[in-house]
Amino acid sequence: MSAIYSFTVHTESHSQMIDITPHVRKAISESNIKSGIAIIFSSHTTAGITINENADPDVKRDLLYALEKAVPWENGYHHSEGNSAAHLKSSIIGCSATVIVNNNAPVLGTWQGIYFCEFDGPRTRTVFVKVIEG
Repeated sequence: MSAIYSFTVHTESHSQMIDITPHVRKAISESNIKSGIAIIFSSHTTAGITINENADPDVKRDLLYALEKAVPWENGYHHSEGNSAAHLKSSIIGCSATVIVNNNAPVLGTWQGIYFCEFDGPRTRTVFVKVIEG
């Protein structure tokens, strides 16, 4: 048995990390799947999904800062749309994350949260969650 859910994320900045853990928890809860996995997926080539600390907001800032240093927006790229850095950051972070589902909830560490990572905003984005029993 499996179920697919989606939700919209509205970003407000060029680069931004948004905690989507409550949306993922809701999708898993509504699936009524007690045990299995959940795949959280972004279908956008200039965004990503990651799991990281959600207690200290400086962690998000530091991650975005480090990504900007590693992949600066202006760097002589050739892509005609001018957003090569966003595509590169998306590939580095990845477009999905997988979490274990137990007791109809995601298994996350004490300080972990699930983040949608915007690298070419502001935009309106869609995130998908597939919950698979197993």
